[in-house]
Amino acid sequence: MSSDEPSVPIVCTECETETRVPLSDLEGALTRHNDGKHDGEEVAEVDPDLKDQLADLVADDLGLFDEAE
Repeated sequence: MSSDEPSVPIVCTECETETRVPLSDLEGALTRHNDGKHDGEEVAEVDPDLKDQLADLVADDLGLFDEAE
């Protein structure tokens, strides 16, 4: 993994595991885990706290939090 490449936390509540993977390998890591451990069911996911933070940043960037004038 390049030191410039961000890593993303993924969690699996069923396995009680958490790890970080390079952003470029995120989809593959989730697919491998869910296929291998959970018969393809989407149990492992990007850390929900991170997903919420990213959603807030995107909404703010799009002006969705601006008050209606």
